Amino acid sequence: MGEPLPICYLNGEYLPLREARISPLDRGFLYSDGAYEVTPVYGGRPFRFQQHHDRLTRSLTEIRMDDPLTRDAWRSVYRELIARNGAADLYIYVQVTRGAEYGRNHAPLPDVPRTVFAFAAPWPEGRAGWRETGLPAVTAADTRWARCDIKSVSLLANVLLRQLAVDEDASECILLRDGQLTDSSASSVHVVIDGEMRTPPNSWKLLPGTTRGVLEEVAGKAGVKWRAAGVSEAELRSATEILLGAATREVQPVTSLDGKPVGTGKPGPVWRKLYDAYQAYKREIAGTPW
Repeated sequence: MGEPLPICYLNGEYLPLREARISPLDRGFLYSDGAYEVTPVYGGRPFRFQQHHDRLTRSLTEIRMDDPLTRDAWRSVYRELIARNGAADLYIYVQVTRGAEYGRNHAPLPDVPRTVFAFAAPWPEGRAGWRETGLPAVTAADTRWARCDIKSVSLLANVLLRQLAVDEDASECILLRDGQLTDSSASSVHVVIDGEMRTPPNSWKLLPGTTRGVLEEVAGKAGVKWRAAGVSEAELRSATEILLGAATREVQPVTSLDGKPVGTGKPGPVWRKLYDAYQAYKREIAGTPW
């Protein structure tokens, strides 16, 4: 990942990211009491803005918080961050915490001003040569908390699981719970079995991916059969293709799992169809209102 771009947004102000400060009593700092969202920006246009902020609003609702900004106010923040940082291809990270109270208590939940933060960063290119060779991944038990459907800032389990991948020079850690595929440490996971792409059904066990939604939409145009269905560990390990989907990954092929080849050990035809369809969709909506 490259360094973030220099100008951020914090509680109504645009300022240098290196000068941004919050209270040490902020509940996001003390309790991870907040939610976040990541939105790609292509050619200066936020991608799937509505879907990303629908998910942010849902996550906030699930932790008993109202979205502190209107949708138009969020649009203004995005426009200003893009303009002030002078970049066209990037991603924007936004985070809302419950705010800071003078003291520390678990409950009742305080009615204090929310902390609203956003910054921009260059588009990550990913592992060198991944389009040609694919990516290695490892598996691990899903040790995350029980509400993975909330995009919470509490990411310690995800961080530790991702480090397992780093320790093995892999790009992602794919997660299993009770013998079933759930997510990966920072991506949704899709498998190809008998030519059909399958994705675990949405539930509290996994995050409802916005990129997953794109793949579902473009699959038909790409001639790819898709359905939401449970995937066992045995099916994961015998799949002909494994795909990762995320805002900053789009769709990427996994060609090695725990040191063993996936399918032919090369990016497969379903990934290629979906990747091409994804790029076509981006071109199709370029310049349209968001």
